[in-house]
Amino acid sequence: MSYSIAQAAQRSGLSIDTLRYYERIGLVDPPARDSGGRRSYSDEDLGWLAFVTRLRTTGMPIRMMREYAQLRHKGDLTTGRRKQILVDHRADVRARIAELQTCLEVLDYKIDHYAVVERDLEATA
Repeated sequence: MSYSIAQAAQRSGLSIDTLRYYERIGLVDPPARDSGGRRSYSDEDLGWLAFVTRLRTTGMPIRMMREYAQLRHKGDLTTGRRKQILVDHRADVRARIAELQTCLEVLDYKIDHYAVVERDLEATA
């Protein structure tokens, strides 16, 4: 199956400008072109975009995403480095999740506190 850039943008959740930017910086391979010279994205391209989007969502810096993308083209000999990039990033994501969990606990505490204050106010009214 092939997709126009607009369809690829819609399916990936990225803007057309972001797709072009990712192509320009080497994060995604230039897609094939149709007979009219328009970009034609494959299911494989969309799979890669989904992976890249997940990396970005988890906060991986663009420079690390680019390194990963470049290593990917070098084949299986770079598997170790690619794995290490993901292992290191996973540790960063887990640390951020733990930090967010702490923040969530503070929010829960404050919300519970305000609920008690509201109940006390209602009881005295």
